[in-house]
Amino acid sequence: MAAFSLLLGTVGCSSTSPRPAAEAAVEGAGGYEAAAAVAQPVSAASIAFTPESASLDVDPTQPVTVTVTDGRLTDVTVTNAKGRSLAGGLASDGSSWTSTAPLKLAGHYRVLAVAEDAEGRRTQRSGFFATVAPRRILETSISPLDGQYVGVGMPVIIRFTERVKDRAAVEEALSVKSSKPIIGSWSWTADDEVHFRPKEFWPAYTDVKVKVDLKGVNAGRGVWGMENRTVKFSTGSSMVSVIDVDRYTLTVYRNGEVARVIPVSTGKAGFLTRNGTKVILEKHTLKIMDARTIGISPGDPEYYLLEVPYAMRVTWSGEFVHAAPWSVGSQGRDNVSHGCVGMSSANAIWLFNQSTVGDVVQVVGSPRTLEPGNGYTDWNVSWSDWTAGSALQS
Repeated sequence: MAAFSLLLGTVGCSSTSPRPAAEAAVEGAGGYEAAAAVAQPVSAASIAFTPESASLDVDPTQPVTVTVTDGRLTDVTVTNAKGRSLAGGLASDGSSWTSTAPLKLAGHYRVLAVAEDAEGRRTQRSGFFATVAPRRILETSISPLDGQYVGVGMPVIIRFTERVKDRAAVEEALSVKSSKPIIGSWSWTADDEVHFRPKEFWPAYTDVKVKVDLKGVNAGRGVWGMENRTVKFSTGSSMVSVIDVDRYTLTVYRNGEVARVIPVSTGKAGFLTRNGTKVILEKHTLKIMDARTIGISPGDPEYYLLEVPYAMRVTWSGEFVHAAPWSVGSQGRDNVSHGCVGMSSANAIWLFNQSTVGDVVQVVGSPRTLEPGNGYTDWNVSWSDWTAGSALQS
C-alpha cells in the first residue's frame, strides 16, 4: 500500500504542471514541425493579372501586366506553350511588371508571380490566358520588288489578300524611308490596296526602304497580319518622256536635260491616245498585239494582228510606246495609230534601251482623259486629294 501511495503521489505531482494547450494540440497534430505552418501569418500582398487568368481571345497587341497591392513583386515569369519566356520588366518600386515583347496570335501563356508584403511575408499566384486565333491571315504583295531598279515615277504598291476594315491600324504599320529627302504619303485606292508616292517624282539615284510590319496587326473583321516584310529598291536616272499629240513629237528629258526629240504618231480619231501622266508598266522586246483585246473583231477594217518590237506598256487597256516601221511616213506629221505611240525602229531601240519600268510618260494635248487605275495613274491626282486618301490624315 505504501508503495502504491508513493506512485500515485508521483503521478499527482506531475499533473499539477500541465503543458501549454497549443503545445499539446501540436503534438496531437503530428509534432512541432506543424506548429510553424499553423502559426505562419498570411501575406498582405495581393497580386492581379491583366489579362485576367483564364481569358480567351486576348488581343496580342496589348501588353501583359502584373500588379500588386500592399507589397512588391519579386519575380514574374510569363511563358508560352514551348516554355519560352516573354520579355518584360519590373517597375523600380516593384509595384508592377509589364511585358516588352509582343504576344503571338493563337498563343497559350502561363503567368507566375511572386510578391512580398512589408513584413517580408511572401505570396504567389499563377494563371493562364490564350490570344485570339485569326479567322483569316492578311498577306501582301509589294511592288517594286526587292532589289529592283525603277524609274522616278514608280509608286510603292501594296496589295492585300483580304479587305482591310481598319485602314489606320494597317497604315500605321507601313513606313517608307529614302536616302534623299522627300515629302510622301500613302493613299488607299481600295480596301485591299494602298499606294505611296512622293509629292513630286522620286529623286534620281535614290535608295528606298519599305517596311511592312503587319505581324500582330488587327485589320478588322477577324483578319490579322502574321509577318513583317522589308523591300528595298533604287531609282536610276530621271527619265521623263513628254508626248505632244499636236506636234507629233516625243521629247525625252534625262535628269532634266533634253536627250532626244523623236517624231511620233499617236492615236487617230476614234482611237485617241489618252492624256495625262503615265508610267512604264512593262517592257517587251517583241509583243503580239491583237486588236480583239481592244474590242475590234477580225473582219473589221480596223482589225490588226501584229508582232510589235520594242514595246513598252503604259496603260492596262493596251497603250504602248513602240517601234512602228509601217507608219514612218506619218511620224512627225499625222496621228494614225489605234492609241499607241509609234516611232521608227532606230528611235524605238534607243528609247527602249534608255528606259526602265517606272519611267514617266506624259501625254499632252489630247482631249481623251486617262481613267483612274488604267495603269499607274497616281500622278494625275492632286496632292491634296492624294493625302486625303490616307487613313491617318486628320
